[in-house]
Amino acid sequence: MLKQLTVSDGSSTKPKSNVRISGVGGFLFAVIFALAIGGVGILDMNGVAESITIPFLIIMILLGVYILLAIQIASQWEKAVVLRFGRFRNLKGPGLFWLIPIADIVVNWIDHRVNVTPFSAEKTLTKDTVPVDVDAVLFWLVWDAQKAALEVADYKVAISWAAQTALREIIGQMTLADILVGRAKMDADLQIIIDERTTPWGITVQSVEIRDVVIPPDLEDAMSRQAQAERERQARVILGESEQQIASSFAQASEAYKNNPTALHLRAMNMLFEGLKQKGALVIVPSSAVDTMNLGSMSGLVSLGFGQLNKGSEKKEE
Repeated sequence: MLKQLTVSDGSSTKPKSNVRISGVGGFLFAVIFALAIGGVGILDMNGVAESITIPFLIIMILLGVYILLAIQIASQWEKAVVLRFGRFRNLKGPGLFWLIPIADIVVNWIDHRVNVTPFSAEKTLTKDTVPVDVDAVLFWLVWDAQKAALEVADYKVAISWAAQTALREIIGQMTLADILVGRAKMDADLQIIIDERTTPWGITVQSVEIRDVVIPPDLEDAMSRQAQAERERQARVILGESEQQIASSFAQASEAYKNNPTALHLRAMNMLFEGLKQKGALVIVPSSAVDTMNLGSMSGLVSLGFGQLNKGSEKKEE
C-alpha cells in the first residue's frame, strides 16, 4: 500500500499574531483620521504647498494605524501572551495595555475560566473483553497562561486527546461490573491520570464525570434476565426463611399447649366459635380432634340450640 507523504516547510510553527481591534483604538483612529482630513483641508485653503500637506496626511494616518494596533483590551478572564521579536515578553491583561506594532505580537488569548470538554471512548474492550462505549465530561482550567501558550501547540486539542487516551486506558484495566458500579472510583482515577499529563502545560483538572456507559444490546438483555432470576431467587429465599420462622412459632406454641390440655381445649373451642360466627360458613373438624377434645357433644349441643331457635321462630310466624 502506498502512503502519501506530506512535507512541511515549518511555517505552521511560526507564531501567528492574534491582535484584536479594540473599540477604543478604533474610536481614536477615526478621530485622528478626521483631524487629518480636516487639517489637509485647512492647509489647502491657506495655500500651503502639497509638499507639506501630503507628508502631514501620511504622518497622521500612520499615527492612527499605530494607535489602532497598539491599544489592546483583555477581558477580566483573559491573559494575552506577548512575544517581542519572537521571544516571550510578558503576559498582559486584564484591562487596557499597549503593544509596539511589528515588534510585539499576541500569539494567544488564554481564558482562565473553567472549561468543559466532552470526550468518549467507543468500542473499547474492558478487562473481561466486553466492548463498551463510555461518554464523559472533563472540567479544567488554565492556571499558567505562559506554559499553556508556549509548552503545547494547541492545549485544547491536546487535553481532549489526553482525556480520551486516559479513558481507554482505565477501561482496559477494569471489568464491566467494576465500571457499572464503580463510577466514582473511575472518575477519581481519570482525574489523577489526566491531571498528571496536563500539569506541565499549565492546566489543572478540576473533575471528571462519567455521563453514560453503553453496552451491547445482547449483553444488556442477558444481564436483565440474570437480574430477574436473582430477584426471584431472593424472593424464594425470603419465603423459606418466613416458613422457618412460622414453624418455629408453632413449635413454641405447641410446647405451651403440650402440658396444658385445658388451654388447648379452649383454643380449639375458640377456633370453632370463630368459624361458626361467619354466615354460611362450613367448618370441617378432623374426627381425631373431635374425639380427643370431646367436641362431639359440644357440636350436638350447638346443633340442638340452633334447632330450638328455628322452631321458636316458626311458631311466631304462624
